[in-house]
Amino acid sequence: MRKFFVFILISVWAFPLLSQDAVAGKEDIEKFFKSKTYVVFDDNLFGSYNKAIKKAMEDYWTITPFEFIDATKYSQLKGSYRNSFIIRTKVNFEKDKSKTSYTFLSIILGSNKSSQMSNMPDLCSFPLSYYNVDYDKYEYKMGAIVKFMQNHILLTRENPKLDLKYYNSNKSELKGKTLYVLQDELDTDVNTLEKIKQFYSGKVVISTDDEIEKVIHEKDPNAVFLHKVGPSEDDEKMRIYKLIMGASDGKLYYFDFHKYKKGKAEDAFLSSDFKKLSD
Repeated sequence: MRKFFVFILISVWAFPLLSQDAVAGKEDIEKFFKSKTYVVFDDNLFGSYNKAIKKAMEDYWTITPFEFIDATKYSQLKGSYRNSFIIRTKVNFEKDKSKTSYTFLSIILGSNKSSQMSNMPDLCSFPLSYYNVDYDKYEYKMGAIVKFMQNHILLTRENPKLDLKYYNSNKSELKGKTLYVLQDELDTDVNTLEKIKQFYSGKVVISTDDEIEKVIHEKDPNAVFLHKVGPSEDDEKMRIYKLIMGASDGKLYYFDFHKYKKGKAEDAFLSSDFKKLSD
């Protein structure tokens, strides 16, 4: 597993986490199911992220009781394994020479071993965006993301070693589903339906974020959408995450990333990604 460091985003104090030392095991996962889950709000209590995560939790979260808290309350509660947390985290990969920071949504378990996050088991971390990217890049997808993370934890109860690449085995189930993508997230050789057909025979809609939000809200069982995490500015070697998710249930059908390289591997969903969907 790749080492990466994580920092809590919610206040000026931050706790470094070496993820490799804190991957949840079977015992931790069982503790989670007996815990109460605290959803940590940003400092701006009336901000759009808080509204999005609150609605997603109230609409879809069922596996543990939950409550919304602020950073101060998190500091008071994080020392007990009877408490779990859903929280935005800042991620830096140890061997990444670009020193790029990413925002993940993480589910972690409290720990009484120390106050350091390195001792708080990570049950699931999902890439949301590059650090400091506006919430509007992902907040309208929050319902599907929360559903995915909940289902992922249910799966890891039986197999704690599952990671996101496991879900690539679901690609064959894309047959008959409509893939919604944003125009500005497609590489130049696949930025029209005619070009896409050269690499992928499935149905694709080049859509808007409002249309994607609509199929998620309506729980369209035949709709899937692209969630891409890209940089706010061009920089070589930055990671471009690409995930295809079910609108109705958050099911993950495809997960991959590539390193950005101008002219060769752009900040986009590539023709090679469409080819992989057909494999």
